[in-house]
Parts: sequence; C-alpha cells; structure tokens
Amino acid sequence: MDVTQPKQEHLLALKVMRLTKPTLFTNIPVTCEERDLPGDLFNQLMKDDPSTVKGAETLMLGEMLTLPQNFGNIFLGETFSSYISVHNDSHQVVKDILVKADLQTSSQRLNLSASSAAVAELKQDCCIDDVIHHEVKEIGTHILVCAVSYTTQTGEKMYFRKFFKFQVLKPLDVKTKFYNAETDEVFLEAQIQNITTSPMFMEKVSLEPSIMYNVAELNAVNQGEDSVSTFGSRTYLQPMDTRQYLYCLKPKQEFAEKAGVIKGVTVIGKLDIVWKTNLGERGRLQTSQLQRMAPGYGDVRVSLETIPDTVNLEEPFDITCKITNCSERTMDLVLEMCNTNSIHWCGVSGRQLGKLHPTSSLHLTLTLLSSVQGLQTVSGLRLTDTFLKRTYEYDDIAQVCVVSSKIKEN
Repeated sequence: MDVTQPKQEHLLALKVMRLTKPTLFTNIPVTCEERDLPGDLFNQLMKDDPSTVKGAETLMLGEMLTLPQNFGNIFLGETFSSYISVHNDSHQVVKDILVKADLQTSSQRLNLSASSAAVAELKQDCCIDDVIHHEVKEIGTHILVCAVSYTTQTGEKMYFRKFFKFQVLKPLDVKTKFYNAETDEVFLEAQIQNITTSPMFMEKVSLEPSIMYNVAELNAVNQGEDSVSTFGSRTYLQPMDTRQYLYCLKPKQEFAEKAGVIKGVTVIGKLDIVWKTNLGERGRLQTSQLQRMAPGYGDVRVSLETIPDTVNLEEPFDITCKITNCSERTMDLVLEMCNTNSIHWCGVSGRQLGKLHPTSSLHLTLTLLSSVQGLQTVSGLRLTDTFLKRTYEYDDIAQVCVVSSKIKEN
C-alpha cells in the first residue's frame, strides 16, 4: 500500500503588497428641501459626517484619504513599487534566508531585488522587509515572481515561490502628423489623448530632435518678457481629452547646405512626455524615433529665399530664388522665363547660368511685375540642362498680393 507523505508546511510566510498613494475620499450627498418630509434631517447628517468639507457638505470630494482597496491599475511609464515581507511564523531559528524578486515581461526577466546576499538567520516573530521599484516600460502581462529559500535547524533546505500577475495599460494615445513647408522646415503636430479614467497634469511635453535638426516649440505666446502657454496656467488633461502640440524643425546649417543629405526617410526625433496623476504620482513616456518621408524634388530644386508679401499693380518687384542640384551629376543650366496672363518677367530669357555641381546651389535675383490685382501665383520658370537636353518646369512657385498703386494727391 502506497503512503503519501503530508505536505510539509513552510516555516516562513511571504507577503507582497503594492505601494501606492491613497486617494481622496468621496461621498454621495443626499439632501432635500426643508418642506419635504425629512425636513432638515439629511442636511444635518451631512454636517455631522466627518468626511465632508465644512461649509461645502454637498460636494462629493472630502478631506479624508482612502487607502487602496485593491491592486489598482498600472500604466506604462509609471513606477511600480512593492513591499515584500518574509515573516518567521515558527518557533525555530531559520538560517540562510534568501529572498529574490523577479519581474517577468513578455520579452525579458528582470531582477528587482535590492541585495543578492543571504540573511544569516531569522529568529521567531522577526521579518525581512524589502521595497522594490521598477519603471514600467512595456505594456501587457507582467508577473512578479517572489522566491524564498532557507535552511531549517535540522539542516534541511527549503524553497518556495509565489506569482503575482498584473496588467500594464497604455495611459496615452499619441498620434503625429508632419507638414512640409516651402523651405526645408518641417512642422510636427503631436496629438496626445488621455485614455485613463483620471485627470493628468501635463508637466512636460517636449521634442528631442535628431542631430540633423534644430527645434522650436510653438506652444506658447510671448507676452513681453514672459512666455504664456497656449493651454493656460493649469495644464490638466481630463479623461478622453486630446491636446495638440506643435513644433517647428529646421535643418542645421551643415545639413541644409547639402542637398543630397535630406532625402528619403529621415529621423526627426522623439517625444518626451512627463505627467502627474492623483497625488503627484509621476509618469514618463518616450516615443520611438519619429520618421518622415522627405519630399522629392527631382534633379533640380527651385525654392524662394525672399519675396514681398504685397506689391503695387504694374510696378516691378524683386524675388530671390535658390537653385539646387539634387542629382549626382554636373548640370549646365539655361534659364527661361515665360509670361502668364497676370505675371510678366523682366529681363533676358534664355541666359546661361553655367555649370552647377552636385549638391551645389546658386542664388538668382529676378524682377517681375503683375498686371492684375488680387492674389497672384508666380509661375513660368523653365530650367534646361544642355547636357541631357532636359527641361524642368516650375509653376506655382509662390503667391503674392497685388494692390492698386496709391494715387498721389495733387
């Protein structure tokens, strides 16, 4: 007959508790008018309730704090803190106690124990305490594995472990859009939505640019010497609310001068977001490197350096163009200027611009006038590469507002 040995009880007890800040106590106010049957009973009960705010008893928010009643939610970017306690429930002295805490994620296993050294002995009713911290950087299922090993008085080595599973949720929904300006500037719009159930205080939302760009934040308005946020003095983001942040990126001089560098997919940078929730609990997220597809300009790029906003009707005005060779070969260019119904070019058409080497640029000052009032489009530039007999047409280069000339008073 087989005899099954009873399972030996462990001499040590393991307790694991999550450390989190309390919340403000809320109550549901119950009141009525004095002419109703209860009279002033409900109002008096609320005034006697120690959890209400004196003078504002009908507010749901109280002055007391509530300790956490459950594990709660853990969001990506927050710091997970836990209290681990090993208590000697027996009447023996236990030796060589080793407590180990690991966090298992979907991609890695992390050791969170503050010390890897074993405790020599643990007397009756004594305990070993440890507090672990970990900044959560992955969403999904996490498992906290707590293992305890020790030696009894008889020299028997004992071992047990416990598992604590929890989910890490995403606190923010971040969407980005890129807008390419006429120049090499790039505008980044970041839409940030709070998808938690509690308000957030947005402490910082900044863009860390790549080595190719300088960044300017467009989320504040200068008022004298002070800079005032466009979102006001209290930058709270309520649940399910969305806020847009705008940034302007401009290539650094050493990269802007090289036409062939900013092509194809380029790295813009990454967003750094810091927020606080509840009673000051901090969270931080950094996006992966943001990338955008640089616009293609073909073999030759024509961009405007200077142009007036407003010009007078039938009066010449100057514009400055920048012509850049974006190809990998030398070009011999000829400039032709074709008039349109409203725009008339002044100067010699068909002039030689000379040879332009790869990634090189040249600046041209051109004169033109408009014969029609209103918002007019500058068009009609033609560049011909005499080497390949290829012509490049440039229309809709820019727009200018044409107004009538002021009549001189006699």
